[in-house]
Amino acid sequence: MARKMSFFDLVLHHALPWLLLLVLESASAVSESEQLQTYIIHMDHSHKPTSFLTHESWHRHTLKSLSYPFDEKEMLLYSYNHVIHGFSARLTLSQLYEIEKSPAHLATYQESFGKLFTTYSPKFLGLTQKDGLWRSASYGENVIIGILDTGIWPESESFNDKGIPSVPQRWKGLCENGTAFSTSSCNRKLIGARSFSKGLKAAGRSISTEIDYDSPRDFYGHGTHTSSTAAGNHMPGASHFGYARGTAAGVAPRAHVAMYKVLFATDSEESAASDVLAGMDQAITDGVDIMSLSLGFTQKPYFNDVIALASLSAIEKGILVVCAAGNDGGHNTTYNGAPWIITVGAGTLDRSFTGTMTLENGLTVEGTTYFPESIYITDAYLYYGNGNRSKAICYYGALNKSEVHGKIVLCDNTTETDVEGQKEELQRVGAYAGIFMTDMPLLDPSDYTIPCLVLPTAAGALVKEYATGVTMPKVKRMKFISTNLGTKPAPQVAYFSSRGPDPISPGVLKPDILAPGVDVLAAITPNNPYMEIGRYNLVTDYALLSGTSMAAPHVAGVAALLKNVHQEWSPAAIRSAMMTTTYITEHKFNLEGPVDRSSSHTSRFWGWAYQSKQSQGSWTNLRHERARLH
Repeated sequence: MARKMSFFDLVLHHALPWLLLLVLESASAVSESEQLQTYIIHMDHSHKPTSFLTHESWHRHTLKSLSYPFDEKEMLLYSYNHVIHGFSARLTLSQLYEIEKSPAHLATYQESFGKLFTTYSPKFLGLTQKDGLWRSASYGENVIIGILDTGIWPESESFNDKGIPSVPQRWKGLCENGTAFSTSSCNRKLIGARSFSKGLKAAGRSISTEIDYDSPRDFYGHGTHTSSTAAGNHMPGASHFGYARGTAAGVAPRAHVAMYKVLFATDSEESAASDVLAGMDQAITDGVDIMSLSLGFTQKPYFNDVIALASLSAIEKGILVVCAAGNDGGHNTTYNGAPWIITVGAGTLDRSFTGTMTLENGLTVEGTTYFPESIYITDAYLYYGNGNRSKAICYYGALNKSEVHGKIVLCDNTTETDVEGQKEELQRVGAYAGIFMTDMPLLDPSDYTIPCLVLPTAAGALVKEYATGVTMPKVKRMKFISTNLGTKPAPQVAYFSSRGPDPISPGVLKPDILAPGVDVLAAITPNNPYMEIGRYNLVTDYALLSGTSMAAPHVAGVAALLKNVHQEWSPAAIRSAMMTTTYITEHKFNLEGPVDRSSSHTSRFWGWAYQSKQSQGSWTNLRHERARLH
C-alpha cells in the first residue's frame, strides 16, 4: 500500500536537486576565492618581536600562524630587507585578510608583470644606456662627489657597490665611527663619511638622540635622497608606493660618494657656519672632485659668505662646487649666488601622477593624486554642499557627519581655506574620499593621507554641474596610482624655485642652470615614517621629494660625467659646457626680462635661456647665520 507523501517529503523531493546545485556552486565560488595567489606584503619592521633574530624568521612565523596554513616553505617566495621590509608569498584571500588586520601590515601589492623602465630624471636629461654621455663617461667611474647634507643611510641599495670600481688611490678620506655608524658601513660606492657638529654644540644646540644620530648616519632622509640622486647605483623596482615605478639610478651611477654631515636635528634643521666650513675644508683635503650643497645661508656679501669663500678655495684646487638656489620663489631671492658657484634652480619633469574618476553620467575626469594605496572605489554617493557656501568649500567645522560620512565629497575652489584645511575637514567627518578643485594645490605627496583627487577648476566645474543637476549624484568608479609620461609643457620653472638676479650682485644672472627638482624619486631613510594612513605609519625606501635640493645633485652628477670624459677641464670649463649646451623645445613662453630668467638649464642635459612665468610661493625662510635645507 502506497504511503501518502507529506508536505515535507514533497518539498524535499522537488527542492533537493536545486539545493544540491546551490551548494555545489557556492563551494565552487569559495574554492575559487581560496585559490593561492602571489602577494607582496609590506610590513612595518618596527613591529618585529625581539625574539626573532631575522626578518625572515618573523615572516615565516607570520605565515605559519595563519588559519589553514600550507607549508610555509612553499608559501614564502622571498623575504625582503632592503627594497621594502616585507615578503612575497602565495596566499588565499582569507589568509591575506588575516595579514592585513595585523598592526604590522603597511600595504599589499598583487603580483604583476611588466618590462624594464627607468625612474625618470636621467632619461629626461637625455642620458640613455645605448649612447651619449652616460656610456662615453662610463657612468662617472672614478669621479668622487662630496655631498654636504644631513648624512646618509648606507644600507640603501642605491649605495651598493656592485659594478663599482675600486677606490681611487688619490682618495685620502675615511669612514668614521659614530652612533649607529662604523667604518664597515662604507664600501666602493660610499667611500667616505664624516660628521661635523662642534659648532652646533658650542652654540648650545643639543643634537636629538630620538630623531637623529650624532654620526654620519642620516635620520631625516634629505642627505640620502640627494646622494642617491647624484650617484646612486641602479636599483630595479623602486617606486613611491607604486608611483614612478622603475629602475632608480643616479645621474652618475658609477661615481663614488663621500658624505659630510653638517645638518642635524636640534630645535630646527640647522647648521652652524663653522661646521659647514669645516666640512668643505675636509672635503678638499680628502680629494673630492665635485661638491654638492643643498643648503644656504642668509644672503650677504661674498667675502662674508662661508660657502662662497670655501667654494672659491675649492675651485682654485680644481674642485667644482654646485649649490641649490633656494626655495623662496620670488625675484631677487637666490642663495649661493657667487659667480664661481654653479647655482641651480628647480624645474619640472614631463611626468605626472594621477587618478581617475568616472561619474554615473559617464563623465571621466583625471586629477592629481599621490594616495599610496591601490584601492578601487565603486558606486559611491557624491556629496556637494550646494546652497551653503561653508559646506561647499568644506570649511573646517562646516560639514555634518550624518550628511557626508561614507560619501565622496566635492570641495569647491576658494581662497578662504587651503586644500590641506579642506582635507582635514573631510577626515574629521569621516568622508570616504575627497575631490578638491584648485589650480594651485601646494600639497606634498605625504599630504595625501585620504583617497582624494585634485582637479583643475575647469574639470571640477563639470563635476559640480553634475552634482547640482541630479538628486542622488554618484561616482561610478575611482582609482589611483597612475604614472603618466609626456606631460606638457615641461620643463617649467617650479613655483617655489628662487628667481634671480643675484640679490648681492644684481648684474650677475642667477640661477645659472635649472635641473629636475619636482617629484624626484630617490632613496630615503626607511626608519623614519614617511606618512600616516589611518592608524598606520608608512615607511618606504624610496620617495618623491621636491626642492632645489633635489635639483643641485642632478647637476653634480652631470658634472661628474663630464669630468670623466674631460679630466683636463677646469671647473669653469665644465660649468660653461653645461650652461651653453641647449636643445630646441617646442614650448613658447613670454619672456619677462632678466629678473625672471636663469642662465641655462641642464640640456639633454637641459638648456634654457629663460624661465617661464610662474605663480610664486615661499617654502623656506632662511635667517641668521645658520643654514636650512633647500
